[in-house]
Amino acid sequence: MPDDVESLCAPYEIEFPFERTVGPVVGTFLGGLRERRLVGARTDRGTLVCPPAEFDPVTGRETIELVELEPVGAVESWTWVRHRDGDPVDRDFAWALIAVDGAEGTFFHALDVAGDPARIHRGLRVRARWAAERRGEMGDLVCWEPQERES
Repeated sequence: MPDDVESLCAPYEIEFPFERTVGPVVGTFLGGLRERRLVGARTDRGTLVCPPAEFDPVTGRETIELVELEPVGAVESWTWVRHRDGDPVDRDFAWALIAVDGAEGTFFHALDVAGDPARIHRGLRVRARWAAERRGEMGDLVCWEPQERES
């Protein structure tokens, strides 16, 4: 957005201000992130959800199996944001809904397109960018980025 265009701004912080044990489903998901693997959960309807949930978001029944997925997908929608201290990417980026290949629904996470919002479009193929040092937490998947880097 050009600097001379006025926009509405509001502070934001994405957090979960409570503590809980992660259990076998989320624990396996976080352990997978530590190992640069993306894990989803199979429902008894035969679909996969990623990030995995303990219960099928459609039926409410327990998920039945954890499945490794390729850490790639496509952008469904996004919103562009200016970089702020503490953001997962060190420049302007997008918060995006990523449709992980083979899974239903979307994965909400940061999308880094090298500070250029014009590169984003619905269907943009993306891949996971992993942290150099991983600890078994969401930050191990730093962000999503275009699958094929432009030269």
